[in-house]
Amino acid sequence: MTHVDWGVLAVFLLVYLGMFLGGWPRLKLDRSGVALLGAIAVIALTGMPIETAAQAVDVPTIVLLFAFMVISAQMRLGGFYTEVTRRVAARPLSPPALLAALIGVAGALSAVFSNDVVCLAMTPVVVRLCLQRGLPPLPFLIGLACASNIGSAATLIGNPQNMLIGSVLSIPFGGYLWQALPPVLLSLLILWGWLYVFQLRPTGRPAGRPSTRPDSRTEAWFPESAPPFNRWQTTKGLIVAGALMVIFLFTDWPHEVAALVGAGVLLLSRRLHSADVIGLVDWSLLLLFIGLFVVNAAMQHTGMASEAVRWLGQHGIELTDPGVLLVLGTALSNLVSNVPAVMLLLPHLGSHAEQAGVMLALVSTFAGNLLLVGSIANLIVADLAARQGVRLDWRAHAAVGLPVTLLTLAVVWMFMR
Repeated sequence: MTHVDWGVLAVFLLVYLGMFLGGWPRLKLDRSGVALLGAIAVIALTGMPIETAAQAVDVPTIVLLFAFMVISAQMRLGGFYTEVTRRVAARPLSPPALLAALIGVAGALSAVFSNDVVCLAMTPVVVRLCLQRGLPPLPFLIGLACASNIGSAATLIGNPQNMLIGSVLSIPFGGYLWQALPPVLLSLLILWGWLYVFQLRPTGRPAGRPSTRPDSRTEAWFPESAPPFNRWQTTKGLIVAGALMVIFLFTDWPHEVAALVGAGVLLLSRRLHSADVIGLVDWSLLLLFIGLFVVNAAMQHTGMASEAVRWLGQHGIELTDPGVLLVLGTALSNLVSNVPAVMLLLPHLGSHAEQAGVMLALVSTFAGNLLLVGSIANLIVADLAARQGVRLDWRAHAAVGLPVTLLTLAVVWMFMR
C-alpha cells in the first residue's frame, strides 16, 4: 500500500459518504458535485492521464442514458404523460379500480420511459383527481411513486442502474425482460393489495386530505400549465420508442447506437426546439455516473476492493450468493442510493454473471420503495403533492413502503434464488 493508494481510499470513502448524506455538510455540493470533485481528486492524486480516466467511463451506458432522456423529454413536451393520466381519471371507475389503473399505467410507462418524469407529470393530475372525487390522496400518491419504481425494474431501460447493469454484463434485453416481468407484475399486485386493504378500505376519506391551501407555486404544477397534448409529437415519440423495443428484443444491434439514432430522429422537429428537449436532459445524473466511474476505477486499481471481496469469500460471504446480494443490494441502495450501490457491487459479479445481474437490478430498484428518500421518484411525488396542500411525510410513506418493500423483495427471492 502506497501513500497514493491511501489517498485514493480516503477520496473513495469521502465520495460515498457524500452519496449517503446527499452532499457534503456546509458545502453547496449535491451528489453529482461530490462525484465530480472526487474524480478530479483521484486524477490529481494518481497522475492518471485524462485518456485513462475517459476509458474508465462506460460510454455505452452514458449514451444509452442520454438517448432515453431525450426520448422521455419528447414525450413530456408532447403532453403524453398528462394526457394518459387524464384519460384514466375520466373513466367512471370505483376507487379500487382507479387505484389499480393508476398503478398499472405508472408501472407500464416507467418500464420504457423515465420513472422520475412519469411521476413529475402524473402527480398533479392524481392530486386534483382525488380532491375532485373526495378520495384520500395518499394511497394514490404512494401507489404512483412505488409503482413507478417497481415498473421501472421490468426492463433494462427502465432506470439508470438497469441500463448500467445491462451494459456492463451484456445481459440480453429479452432474456432480462422474461425473468424480471413475473416478479414485477406480482409486486405491482402486492402494492395494490396492500394499499386497498390497509389504506383505502378501512380508512375511508379522512386520510391525506389537504391540510392547507395550495401555495403560490401550485399553479405552475397543475395540469393546465403542463405542455398541451400534441398528437403528432406523441405519435412520433411512441413510434421511436416502439421501434427501439423491437430492435432490442429481436436484433443484436448495439442498444446505445440504436437509441442514439432514435434520439436524433426526435431532435429533427419543426415544432419542438432542440434547446427545449436537451434542456430536459438530466446532465447532473450523467455527471454523477462519469464521476463515480472514475473514482471506482481508481479504487479498483489499488487492489483493495478485490482484497476485501476475497476476504469476504474466505469467510463464506460470496457476493454472487442470492441471499448476500439481496441484503447488500437493499442496504447499500438505501445508504448511498441505488446507482452508487450498483457501481460498487457490479465489478465483483463477474463478466457473465447474468443471473446475479438480474437480481441486483430488481433488488436495487425495489429497495427504493423502503424509505421516502430511497428514490428521486418518491421525493418528486412528495414535493409536488405538498405544493398542492397534501402532505406526504416519511411516516405515511413508511406505512406502505416498508411492508411492500419486504414483500416484494421476498418475491424477488422466490423467483431468483
